[in-house]
Amino acid sequence: MENLLILDLPTLNFVSAAAVGALIGAERERRKGEGPARSPAGIRTFTITSIAGAVALSLGGVVLLAAVTVCVAAMVAVSYWRSQDQDPGLTTEIALVLTSLLGGMCIQAPQTAAAIAVSVTVILYAKAWLHNLVTTVISKDELDDALIFAAATLVVLPLVPDRQMGPYLALNPRSISIVIVMVMAISTAGYIAVRMFGARFGLPLAGAISGFISSTATIGAMGSRAKKSKDHLAACVAGAVLSTVATIAQMALVVAATSMPTLFSLSGPLLLAGGTAVAYGVAFTLLATRHSESNAAQSGGVFSLRTALAFGSILAVILVISAGLQERFGGAGVILAAVVAGLVDTHAAAISVATLVTSGKVTPEDAVIPILAGLTSNTLTKIIMAATSGGWAFALRVVPGLVLVALAMWVGTFATLFSGVY
Repeated sequence: MENLLILDLPTLNFVSAAAVGALIGAERERRKGEGPARSPAGIRTFTITSIAGAVALSLGGVVLLAAVTVCVAAMVAVSYWRSQDQDPGLTTEIALVLTSLLGGMCIQAPQTAAAIAVSVTVILYAKAWLHNLVTTVISKDELDDALIFAAATLVVLPLVPDRQMGPYLALNPRSISIVIVMVMAISTAGYIAVRMFGARFGLPLAGAISGFISSTATIGAMGSRAKKSKDHLAACVAGAVLSTVATIAQMALVVAATSMPTLFSLSGPLLLAGGTAVAYGVAFTLLATRHSESNAAQSGGVFSLRTALAFGSILAVILVISAGLQERFGGAGVILAAVVAGLVDTHAAAISVATLVTSGKVTPEDAVIPILAGLTSNTLTKIIMAATSGGWAFALRVVPGLVLVALAMWVGTFATLFSGVY
């Protein structure tokens, strides 16, 4: 039985090659046209070309497959030259050459060849949709930003060194670059949300979701969009403040994973702070709905590279200041350490304090103040980002919301202390 299966494998590979050619050829046959202007290659030509590639690899290996592919390319070139007055394009010709290679690939990796064939067929079939997407739906600015984002993510980021350097060895270029890319990604998510749901609902939704990636970066991205489109100021403010809801939710999750008693002690302040953020964000979302929807969000760039770079620079300064304070005061106090750590990452501060609770060095009640101090210092970072990214109009609306969230957190803390719950 095993021998029979082994003998059948070559046959199955040739069947795969024929299927690959027929699949691509069937799509080309539908676009072949009629009369003298019709394309020279259809389902039969593609099927035979794919089988020829499979036979070539089976009989002569890669060398013969290369020779067959060269012959196919030569015949394609002659056919293209004969019909050049009719501007036939090169899609069918290139697909035919690829089909020859896929036929050979079916002998060694039929699953991969089939997957590629399906992908190519989808691309060929979606010609009108793709042309409309590039020429009509996507603007020049959007395409430019997409190329910048791709270059930053796939080319620049892998080349940036991943080691500590600079004053106090506080700067890691790779980490800062990741944050810059993150700001661009959040801005892109907001832009897509606006295209899908409109600015009045898309920006608040994008802010609430992007806050789970980085609330500070989200505030910077929303500020950049608010500066670019004044009509969407209220929606951007809503998105910026709603991003803090994600910060509070993440805080609860990381503390719960480290110390459940600490989470219980923090539950009142966190719930009050989260409720305040939701109320403030919803209020500005409702305010945004009063303004008529405009097309401003549909034009212009997807993100601001200048804002992303500015955010990275501000983060670098905060990192150096934080490292300097830690070196100067050391571990003199849990609260000071939490405040310094919270300037950069409030979750790191919370985890470090909750770990002290788990080890028995700090009680859950004593951990509340340091953790909330870290959240408060992180609010200062957000305020700086709001002022530098969105201008005064944006900052004057976002900063009160951030301050109210922080005050609600402390009110909840002192109310709990005075009520004797701790």
